Amino acid sequence: MTSRNLKIKIGAAAAAVAAVTLFIITACASSNPATSASDRPASRTHDKPGRPAPGPNDGRIAYFTARLMMEFEFSEHPFDANISEKFFEGYVNSLDPRHENFLKSDIDGFSEYRTNLAAYTVGGMGGRGRADLAPAFKIYRRFQERMAQHEAYVQWLLKHDHFTFTGNARIQLDRRRAPWPASLSAAHGLWRQRLRYEYLQEKLGRELSPTNGAVVLPLPKNADAGITADLKRHYTWTSHMQTNLTSAAVLQTYLEALVHAYDPHSDYLDAESGQTFSIEMSLSLYGIGAQLTEQDGYCTIESLIPGGPADKSKQLQANDRIVAVAQSNRPPVNVVDVALPDVVQMIRGPKGTQVRLTVEHAGTSIQHVVTLTRERIQLKDEEAKAQLIARPDGRGGTNRIGVIYVPSFYAPIGAEGASAKNYISADVAKLLRKLEREKAQGILLDMRYNPGGSLEQAVRFTGLFIKPGPVVQALSPDGGVEVDEADNTNADVYTGPLVVMVNRLSASASEIAAGALQDYGRALLVGDTSTFGKGTVQSIIQLRPLIWPANATATNNPGEVKITIRKFYRVTGASTQLKGVVPDIILPDTLSDANDIGERALDNPLPWDTIRGRKYHQLDLVAPYLERLREESEDRTATNQSFAYVRRDVAQFKKLEADQSATLNEQQALQERERDAERKNRRDAQLARQPLPQETVYPITIENAGKPGLPAPTVETNAPAAESEGQLDDEARLREGEQILEDYIALRPKNAVRMAQKR
Repeated sequence: MTSRNLKIKIGAAAAAVAAVTLFIITACASSNPATSASDRPASRTHDKPGRPAPGPNDGRIAYFTARLMMEFEFSEHPFDANISEKFFEGYVNSLDPRHENFLKSDIDGFSEYRTNLAAYTVGGMGGRGRADLAPAFKIYRRFQERMAQHEAYVQWLLKHDHFTFTGNARIQLDRRRAPWPASLSAAHGLWRQRLRYEYLQEKLGRELSPTNGAVVLPLPKNADAGITADLKRHYTWTSHMQTNLTSAAVLQTYLEALVHAYDPHSDYLDAESGQTFSIEMSLSLYGIGAQLTEQDGYCTIESLIPGGPADKSKQLQANDRIVAVAQSNRPPVNVVDVALPDVVQMIRGPKGTQVRLTVEHAGTSIQHVVTLTRERIQLKDEEAKAQLIARPDGRGGTNRIGVIYVPSFYAPIGAEGASAKNYISADVAKLLRKLEREKAQGILLDMRYNPGGSLEQAVRFTGLFIKPGPVVQALSPDGGVEVDEADNTNADVYTGPLVVMVNRLSASASEIAAGALQDYGRALLVGDTSTFGKGTVQSIIQLRPLIWPANATATNNPGEVKITIRKFYRVTGASTQLKGVVPDIILPDTLSDANDIGERALDNPLPWDTIRGRKYHQLDLVAPYLERLREESEDRTATNQSFAYVRRDVAQFKKLEADQSATLNEQQALQERERDAERKNRRDAQLARQPLPQETVYPITIENAGKPGLPAPTVETNAPAAESEGQLDDEARLREGEQILEDYIALRPKNAVRMAQKR
């Protein structure tokens, strides 16, 4: 059965340079470095190995970043000992999140910095208008030393140790709050235990069949040698990447710790990070159109974007390795063992310019050169899209419902109010009109995994479903409240039955829209126990005019600071901060029980509170039917086999969350994997036996929404083995959301919205 889930799977002078657009992106997008890229970087690393030192402008960048946080961040917290301690802990934890490389003596030795970083950053120790960055680089150099010791010890173990996996030893998987090792000997114990765990995981991967999870024994005689070689390469590459940061990368890490000491959603963005943020918001870039990843030091093509230069060349394919990059007619630069973000920056460039890639095809060492001309790449996979689903109604007729996937509230940065091209609200309006023309009787908005985006777009989007009225309130530090209202530009685009699906990873702008539609009684919300809980607004301030006020066109870009400047509140006056939005109907989901997902899991979140509510027109289109809709959904999920598997997954997840450890006994680990494989095989077999749903599904995109008629329907097949269990669980929830929508359509009068608006 192919998945139909459309998404399964960041003073006055300063104010004058702030970007016009307000962004409300959740930290789950911006704080976690990516492992692959679509011509875009994940984090910066090195070009000159050795002992990095601050660049000539780094002190000024740090100073002005701190001053902006002190003066404009919502909490207006002074840069005192408390902020300094959070800053210090955030920095050392970002370098060593597992608490396994720094020793306790190292951390104690840095005690002079723990509560005194304000003096180094803005207190004049670095000179007027310049921070002293000695703490950042002294701490990083100690980290380099410990990482070198870590790698050397692991390489020695791989050469001399004999790995056996008997007994009852277990490894603590989550060490984020564990004490630092008391000595180098204690660190050796942690490093050896971690290596044994990784060795065992590699061995298990060779002992289990990749197709059905069955145990394949005996292992080949040289299997251990292959494991040792793989781990040697892994540790060499990891150490290389972590101990060879440039001064710019050290500064980026240090200043991220500084701004996150105030709140988790403020960010320092260097030039490359700012460019990536712009790409994520506008869904476009100039490049070759390839999804890239790093594999043991090689920049590797993961996939090609259809219609991009790489795809059209017919000379590149998945798993090809890029070993050198040349600009136009310049000599090629070797990029083996160069960080992925740096390779991405070399490949990306202005439209119409050429880049030459030296490529090795997968499984060969033969090299050839591919010349590509950079083009504007539209990230179509991240646009809104829809489906029209036609099902028998059991009475000889057909139910037609629409599902719209709303992946984010994207809009070009700094372009709000201009052309509506590539704006989420305009795209969804097109899809709505198409679905209405095709006689959809109800609409489901899938906003699961939507991390947020443009505040203005969230308001415009909400205006597609309600009459003019308040959508969200924004509170400034001075107590002023600004109310954003839906205008009547798109009034009554859609007035039919509406269901909104959210989950724990729906955040920021998606919480604004979902909360407003729930408060108005306009839509029925379905999902996890709550959404993410990010109720803050950020604005971007460029550093260039502050650092070079007399030469604002200087080519060296010092980056920008994304600062939390407001908190937002629902029309009722309640904040979504920390608590999120609670759906009307809650479906089982492992995300609901995840302790490390949501605003509460982040460091230094702002508190929940309330302000005065606003007058708005309550439509009351949900409450009259809610009890019956809940009962019918509960009856279905109690007996539905797919939800039996979901509940099993939730129970297993809770067990793992409570334990946070793994066995180092090979036989026990094999038995656990065999049990997991057997459960998956039973699930796959059961799903394969299920009859295909009696429905026809038509995919609708932004491109075909304006065309007459419907595209060819998708073909449904029983192929559950091709899907992960998480995807299947998401699919089950989506289908239940669709069934809830059909129930809602049957219960609600056809002209319910117009009747409610006239009251």
